[in-house]
Amino acid sequence: MNNTLAFAQEQDKKDALAAFRNKFHFPTFHANDVIYFTGNSLGLQPKSTMSYIQTELDAWAKYGVEGHFMGTNPWFSYHELLTEKTAKIVGALPSEVVVTHSLTTNLHLLMVSFYRPEGKRRKILCEAKAFPSDRYALESQVKFHGLNIEQDLIEVAPREGEHLINEEDILAKIAETGDELALIMIGGVNYYTGQLFDMKQITEAGHKVGAVVGFDLAHAAGNINLKLHDWGVDFAAWCGYKYLNSSPGGVSGMFVHERHEYKPELPRFAGWWGYDKETRFLMEPGFNPIRGAEGWQLSNAPVLGMAAHLASLDVFDEAGMEAIGKKRDTLTAFLEFVIYDISERNKDKVTFEIITPKEISRRGAQLSILVHGQGKSLFDKLAAEGVVADWREPNVIRIAPAPLYNSFEDCYRFGEYLEKAIQ
Repeated sequence: MNNTLAFAQEQDKKDALAAFRNKFHFPTFHANDVIYFTGNSLGLQPKSTMSYIQTELDAWAKYGVEGHFMGTNPWFSYHELLTEKTAKIVGALPSEVVVTHSLTTNLHLLMVSFYRPEGKRRKILCEAKAFPSDRYALESQVKFHGLNIEQDLIEVAPREGEHLINEEDILAKIAETGDELALIMIGGVNYYTGQLFDMKQITEAGHKVGAVVGFDLAHAAGNINLKLHDWGVDFAAWCGYKYLNSSPGGVSGMFVHERHEYKPELPRFAGWWGYDKETRFLMEPGFNPIRGAEGWQLSNAPVLGMAAHLASLDVFDEAGMEAIGKKRDTLTAFLEFVIYDISERNKDKVTFEIITPKEISRRGAQLSILVHGQGKSLFDKLAAEGVVADWREPNVIRIAPAPLYNSFEDCYRFGEYLEKAIQ
């Protein structure tokens, strides 16, 4: 591996996914060509998105309400166009996934069903420094059941002086809490450090003590090669606007394992669109859910948001998660090499510590750089050069080389700007 333009360009020539870069719009607000490394916050817009949305706008104009049953993609069943492609991305059966609502809404809907504190089994286990929305959702679920946050919400934190959570500590806390543990709800990839957790092992440990296990996959879906069905995860949810490139605040996915696919007795906050499709329009009282994850839908499909999502899913389907994962690992490794090369050559001015795990099996397409010697001013200098990255207090720069549209040359150019910013 060499930190040279020639090496980067040679890797791009060998890249099986290189052509996919041309399927996306890159921001044009800067005088320089933008280096876009924030796909972990908002993915770039596929060039096909406009036409997918326009198709539904045209249907609305032509058919009005009859667009639910007429036109190229009748809206009544529009969400079903997303199902199989979504299932392939997260490693699920089609019946186990649905795309609808927003991420935190879906997490709440799922926890209504799967966080059922009873007797001494009432505690939730999560990772410390989870994304704030997750923390607020978990706190409110505990309060909703009249329980005590200090006693019933358990956080597993990194050991003193460390940045990452030791997974042995998660497993030990699960075993220690035992029959007091009702729910494990962890971010599959920690948003701050980029640490990928062993979801299979955590699920097995949780089930061993009788707990339900769910994951927030906001930073994992479209990034990590997931196998939710095989791992036995009870439920999961993810947003569509990060690695899945599906519009700001776009629709969210839900996974419910097939062992829970038809349990009418399971408590849930129900809505009309989750009602059995064959008898939905009889408008009868008494909720009869659709089998599978579709039974957690509330309202009819937000078609315009789903059209944006479908545009991206079609790109993913064409590329395939296996190829995406392969490039993710090589691209991220090259970017890591570039950063450390620059750090070593400029250690008298500044040093960089990548707190994301070095092992490929413990990370995805994200590197969190801890800056020693310079802080926000360094990030601002990068931004002034056209680098779109993410700053997190007190001194971390998050960058995410998305394999569908980022190149090895992007990584090299980032290194050039980084070294210039140091000087």
